Amino acid sequence: MERPAGAGARIGALAWSVSFMVVGYLVSMAAGAVGFAALASRYPKIMGGPTAGLLVQSAAGIVVYGGLTWVVGRRALKLTFHELGWAPARSGVPGFFRGFGLALGLAVLAQTAGLLAHSAWHWDGGTLGSYLARVLSLAALLLPPALMEELAFRGAAIGGMARGAGRLGAIGITAVMFSLAHGNNSGLTTLGLGNIALAGVFLGLTFFTRGGLWTATGAHLGWNLALAGLAAPVSGNSFDIPWIDFEPGTPVWLTGGNFGPEGGLLATGALLLGVLVVGRWRRSEEMV
Repeated sequence: MERPAGAGARIGALAWSVSFMVVGYLVSMAAGAVGFAALASRYPKIMGGPTAGLLVQSAAGIVVYGGLTWVVGRRALKLTFHELGWAPARSGVPGFFRGFGLALGLAVLAQTAGLLAHSAWHWDGGTLGSYLARVLSLAALLLPPALMEELAFRGAAIGGMARGAGRLGAIGITAVMFSLAHGNNSGLTTLGLGNIALAGVFLGLTFFTRGGLWTATGAHLGWNLALAGLAAPVSGNSFDIPWIDFEPGTPVWLTGGNFGPEGGLLATGALLLGVLVVGRWRRSEEMV
């Protein structure tokens, strides 16, 4: 049977995109481990902190995926800057804050809705000033991994897959791989895995709005920061928060339990709402 016109090019684009994610993951993990070991031997006190590993791994990932974006995205696939999501500042900066605000609101909604299931916050001492300072430091801490993951799963990966499978196919494939990449997170459940995939769909849709990669990065940061700032685990990872403690309610399938809101149906509803909102963004942009 004769192949449809362009089938080879589509298969090639998919192969390059999958290779981008797999090779990038392996190389960035190795680079992060080597970098951390080298820094820990030279600066043991600094590298002994609880967040040092996250920052080193994120920096390694940004460098690796940034380099692969050029090699695979620009040179091999010849994606345009628009296809890579590298929007100019006039749309990228507003896009970042638009994505940040939307995702932050959705995460707050998912968590506060848990009050109906007896979730609760308890005051644990400290001051409002110490809390706000911690939230600001968390924003600085969580931005690099958000950018790294967007470079890994959106950017060149989703841009190349869009050539091979169309935008919806690219969003679906990268969402599944985004979820699988979190498969070793502490306390992960089947529902949590599904919600992370749904988050990948949400982020993929934001990538294809005005602002591109920067809108998706802002949304990624907004979601994670809202959960962490309200003292909930983020995909099973907990952060020390002064002033308040969070106690998830029951049933766990609704609130997420110790995995965080992403493990419950309340987050499913919030993310589906986000998908609808971003869908409206796209329709309004197409009408301009």
